[in-house]
Amino acid sequence: MQLAMIGLGRMGANMVRRLMRHGHTCVVYDVNPQAVEALVAEGATGASSLADLASKLTPPRAAWIMVPEKFTESTVSGVADVLSKGDCIIDGGNSYFKDDLRRAAALEPRGIDYVDVGTSGGVWGLERGYCLMIGGKTEVVTRLSPIFETLAPGIGEIPRTPGRSGEPIAAERGFLHCGRAGSGHFVKMVHNGIEYGLMQAYAEGFDIMRHAADASLPEGRRLELDLPGIAEVWRRGSVVSSWLLDLTAQALVEDPALARYSGFVQDSGEGRWTVEAAIEQAVPADVLAASLFARFRSRQEHTFAEKVLSAMREKFGGHTEPKAPGGGAR
Repeated sequence: MQLAMIGLGRMGANMVRRLMRHGHTCVVYDVNPQAVEALVAEGATGASSLADLASKLTPPRAAWIMVPEKFTESTVSGVADVLSKGDCIIDGGNSYFKDDLRRAAALEPRGIDYVDVGTSGGVWGLERGYCLMIGGKTEVVTRLSPIFETLAPGIGEIPRTPGRSGEPIAAERGFLHCGRAGSGHFVKMVHNGIEYGLMQAYAEGFDIMRHAADASLPEGRRLELDLPGIAEVWRRGSVVSSWLLDLTAQALVEDPALARYSGFVQDSGEGRWTVEAAIEQAVPADVLAASLFARFRSRQEHTFAEKVLSAMREKFGGHTEPKAPGGGAR
């Protein structure tokens, strides 16, 4: 299948590579010409502008936007101006679901379909695949299913959930049509809110253990704890095992003190939006709210817990810490 990809950063470029590996044809565009040239060298068709990109696609055209959230609005508008009735815009970034509702409604009179795809997989997606949460019209999502099937991880080695039988459904293969436009990013928003809570729980646990092993404690109270070893043993049969723990274990092996991390932890928006949605619906979300506020606090004082958070964010998403004044680990 043919697909255009606009935005060739950490995830967009690797998604193109995964698609091309499986026989799809990709037309690519980025504001950085070098990013385009790199993928052209690997077999993609390059475009010098959005209009040029549209001219190289066969109707019905599908253009996937993979840009930072602050550039999504202008990019959707620019792409819509070069597409026609029957074409489709796919937003795979981390957009606010209410923006999806508005954009889909604005494009409807022009006959341009809008699909939102919450995409999880980070910098590891090229090999592992991407978990996809999709919102849009059923007939459009069905037409695009070869793309989603390729990008998703597939069944892999994960055991089937007890009680499921027969042909594996799409969700078991790593992608799900969640509902109307906006549904995909809503589910991804809650996913990321939960992620905040999971990461915070790991971070606080390792911080407690680090303090219990602090050399400044009296000898009778101090415990000799091997944090890299603890992370490793928890990976194997523990009820708290997860991919986030795998990445934490990797970071602790590389640097047990996590000395190269300041502990300044950004939030990318979805955590705030999840808490806002909880407030709007009067749903208690104590853990998710507390984990969001912990990230705010990390920009004022940095604990070992924040260093663990920074390490996990770098490992799964390639997120680097911004430079921040003052504040050392305590």
